[in-house]
Amino acid sequence: MQLVVARIGRAHGIKGEVTVEVRTDEPELRLAPGAVLATEPASAGPLTIATGRVHSGRLLLRFEGVADRNAAEALRNTLLIAEVDPEELPEGEDEYYDHQLIDLDVVTEDGVEVGRITEISHLPSQDLFIVERPDGSEVMVPFVEEIVTEIDLEEQKAVIAPPPGLIDDRAEIASSRDTGDEAGDGTGDETGEES
Repeated sequence: MQLVVARIGRAHGIKGEVTVEVRTDEPELRLAPGAVLATEPASAGPLTIATGRVHSGRLLLRFEGVADRNAAEALRNTLLIAEVDPEELPEGEDEYYDHQLIDLDVVTEDGVEVGRITEISHLPSQDLFIVERPDGSEVMVPFVEEIVTEIDLEEQKAVIAPPPGLIDDRAEIASSRDTGDEAGDGTGDETGEES
């Protein structure tokens, strides 16, 4: 199975190094010198990591055959993809690969169905579950311990304790629009402006 482990950023210096946005909890394993990674787009790779180092808190990589700034800049925004055994599990007890979380049912602690995880968004500050609700709309749930209280892979569900407004914000918006319509004549569009 293939997992995205990083995205190449801008070139660094003149010797072919690039910054990378790490998308794995195991960069020392997945992004080590000698690792051969597939790419998206496929035409950019495969790429073999020649060297890696941390500079000012960012991981810098240099790939075999990429010797100057122009070649490094041409790789910008390329995704780096590692081949991983589907049976392999992360080392940490509360760590998960994206493929383990996709399609989990999301329910509140009270057992109320919220939806199904369709995507994991990796942001610099935290990860987000993109949850498709039964009506087809989407809600974003921060993957933090305070909100996601349990991941049960056997039962194929994620249990959440959402703060007020996280999953029911549309109801609040709808009620404020209804209040606005009652006060007005209801002839304007959704923003209250007339065409």
